Amino acid sequence: MVVLNRARSHFQAILPLRGKVLNIEKADESKIYKNNEIQALITGLGLGIKGEEFSIQQLRYHKIILLADADVDGAHIRTLLLTFFYRYQRQLVDQGFIYIGCPPLYKVERGRTAQYCFSDRDLQVHLATFPANANYNIQRFKGLGEMMPQQLWDTTMNPETRMLKQITIEDAAEADRIFTILMGDRVAPRREFIEAHGSKLDLADLDI
Repeated sequence: MVVLNRARSHFQAILPLRGKVLNIEKADESKIYKNNEIQALITGLGLGIKGEEFSIQQLRYHKIILLADADVDGAHIRTLLLTFFYRYQRQLVDQGFIYIGCPPLYKVERGRTAQYCFSDRDLQVHLATFPANANYNIQRFKGLGEMMPQQLWDTTMNPETRMLKQITIEDAAEADRIFTILMGDRVAPRREFIEAHGSKLDLADLDI
């Protein structure tokens, strides 16, 4: 899902994407620009091909928020999108138009109060504030589609309460580097990366 916010306006649009976008690491440019999801992004944002016709005056939205489930699949989708923007619409990253929305993993209810937690660590820190005999309920979100409309608005759509991370060129470059290693045709770098990082990878950090 991509949330598109207009500059100087309270209006925003939501562009739903069907699952994972095209793996651009294994596709040529003609196939990339024929892809339905990529075409929808280009049309919705008012972009040209590979940034050649980029104009801030033509850009329809000045805050482009990548929003996916708070799990490994969601992180993969965000990486695919970040890699596309970094390689084919670099100026959007350079000028600070790309953001990542941070959906919560948990909702903790105690009495009439509710608290959203965005990682397992966040959950444990919040639970540690309760007395030993406290009664509470924990709701684990498996995906954005599980949320009720009001929950989705409060946590990911409402500009007053949502959490966003603005993507820097360093973030996008790192996503591109890791994506090239993990999804490219070269086996040796992929094996080395998994051997070096697989045992100590903290999946909770993927949404930070």
